[in-house]
Amino acid sequence: VQLVESGGGLVQAGGSLRLSCAASGRTFSTYGMAWFRQAPGKEREFVAAISGSGGRTYYADSMKGRFTISRDNAKNTVYLQMNSLKPEDTAVYYCAATSAYYSYVRPDKIGSYDYWGQGTKVTVSS
Repeated sequence: VQLVESGGGLVQAGGSLRLSCAASGRTFSTYGMAWFRQAPGKEREFVAAISGSGGRTYYADSMKGRFTISRDNAKNTVYLQMNSLKPEDTAVYYCAATSAYYSYVRPDKIGSYDYWGQGTKVTVSS
């Protein structure tokens, strides 16, 4: 599966952005999806994840209440709605997909994901 992120950009602190990740293929609903991010000089970190049906979602503690992950399987797209953005949210945001049986997946682990997009840059100014 190929993943293409979009929606990044420059936003002021307190603002919002919605990232999109469009996936190729006809079996999108069978993939668990996630967003990770990587700030300059830092390791890639988990942001949020969602099961194939959308029935299960997971968030990093620092994103709970501010970020919402969702998906539209008819459009082969997963979204990340980001509200109340902070300068520390500045990073390249990556979309990832796993074909593994989701009950066995550690959704917050980089190694759980088989496919990655190229990333979209988000810059939050103070």
